Parts: sequence; structure tokens; C-alpha cells
Amino acid sequence: MIDWIELAESLATSPWLYLVLMSVSLLDSFLPLIPSEPVVIIAGVLAATGTTNILLVIGATAVGAFLGDQVPYALGRWLSTPIKRRLPPGSKRRATHDWISRHLAARGGFVLVSTRFIPVGRYIVTVTSGMVRYDYRYFLLYTVLGGTAWSTYTVLTGYLGGTLFQDNALLAFAVGMGLALVLTGVVEVIRRIRVRGTQA
Repeated sequence: MIDWIELAESLATSPWLYLVLMSVSLLDSFLPLIPSEPVVIIAGVLAATGTTNILLVIGATAVGAFLGDQVPYALGRWLSTPIKRRLPPGSKRRATHDWISRHLAARGGFVLVSTRFIPVGRYIVTVTSGMVRYDYRYFLLYTVLGGTAWSTYTVLTGYLGGTLFQDNALLAFAVGMGLALVLTGVVEVIRRIRVRGTQA
């Protein structure tokens, strides 16, 4: 199995790093075990030292995230019927599918952009988008916005950690990762509050 973090560190001064960033953010869109956030944060830390180009880091991860989101959407469209057979009425999985479907219809942009920051959530939502045949023109728009926002925020958390702790790369990475977790948590809390508000 590829050690993506070690691979990124070994290619820190190579143009191939940007291909790695694109690949890891693409694969993470439908393979949740791929550690895209740590790899992208490391690239952000390296950008703070001048080792990488921050704009290229953001661009590569945004493109990878956008392309990756198209895969579960396509799978959802092509495999809608067999997937629904695995979601029996009354089950928790079916309730989740129905809830996402309703919210995609009501506020698809918010759902697609906000869940881009939630590792498993983005996969479930993009698959469901394909299953319900969410308008692909809008799906493209919102995955561009979500992928760019996620990439920018993830890279900048690493960049901030690298700027504050230039003499300690490990601490810089830890701070960047901590900021990413905190901000992701904030997004999830806001999402839950909005859900409760609509259910009240």
C-alpha cells in the first residue's frame, strides 16, 4: 500500500509532488481511507518555507477533488437500482438516503459544498446526487466551488502552521492538522444546527 505522506515528503522539491496532490485528493473523493488532508497540509507547510508553490498546491488539490467527485456521481447514476436494493424501507441507510435526497432538492449547493469538508459525508452525498439524478450542470458548479474551497482551506491551514513554526516542521504539521480538524468540526456543527432548524 502506498504511503502517501512519505511519498509527498520525498517529492517535496519535485514537480511530481503536484501530481501526487492531484491523485490523493482525487482518490480520497471515493476512497475514504486515502489520507488526503494530511498530505495536502504537509504541502501547505512546505509552501510556507518556499519549497512548494502555494498556488500550484491549491490548484492541484482542487482539480483532483473536482475530478474525484465525478466518480461517485457517475456510480450513483449507473448503479442506482442495485444500490437502492441495499437500502430497504425503514432501515437507517434508507432514512439517510431519503434525508440527503430531500436536502439536495431544497438546498443542493449548501449540501454539496459543506459536505466536501466531511470525509465520508462527501462520498455519500455525491453518490446520492447521482442516484437522484441531481442536475449535472449544478453538480459541476458546486463541486468546483466545494473542491476549491476545501483545497484552499486545507492548504492554508498547513501554510499557517508552517509560517508560525518554521523551525519545527513536526509542530507546524500538528498545528495545521489541528486547525483543519477544528474548522471541519465547526462546519459539521453548523450543518447540524441548520438541520435541526429545518426539522423544528
